Amino acid sequence: MKHTTEDSRENAMTPLINTMKAGRRRWLALAAGVGAALALSACAVVDSARAPATSASDAWVVLPIVNYTETPQAGLRAETIAASILKARGFSNLKQYPANLNSESLFEPAEREAVSRALDWARGEKARYALTGAVDEWRYKVGVDGEPAVGITLQVIDVQTGNVIWSAAGSRTGWSRDAVSAVAQKLLRELLSPLRRG
Repeated sequence: MKHTTEDSRENAMTPLINTMKAGRRRWLALAAGVGAALALSACAVVDSARAPATSASDAWVVLPIVNYTETPQAGLRAETIAASILKARGFSNLKQYPANLNSESLFEPAEREAVSRALDWARGEKARYALTGAVDEWRYKVGVDGEPAVGITLQVIDVQTGNVIWSAAGSRTGWSRDAVSAVAQKLLRELLSPLRRG
């Protein structure tokens, strides 16, 4: 079989082409890793204090989470998700305040007085700790992607003294295909993660 000049050139270029392909694969893998790390780190910000030591027998209540957004009932939605997460984590001695203590409606957001009334109710229930907080953001961002964005602060109050013994604040955004409630659930799960049964 006779080799042509063209075959010789092709054979000479093969190691160079293989080196270029391997370099390209390494570069793409590195770029994908850096991109994934940046995307994951840029979507949530959380600040949390050290959680108090609690007993498994302590009674907990969920008080109103005040809605400071333009989204109707965002506080009520956050309360429901937070209570579900706490129950799933073993907070079996957990109650939610009576609905008549929170005046939030579709048109009128809950005010801080609702928290005060609910705290009085919690004292009557002999609760040890109360979870409350505020929703600062609960919306889809304006723009082409319409990404969901949620911002929440939480506090644990010693019911008898009224002192805040733990607090956390966080915000999270999701992808355009995510629901606001799913983003809120992820954020609340992360915010509540320091709270454990004793």
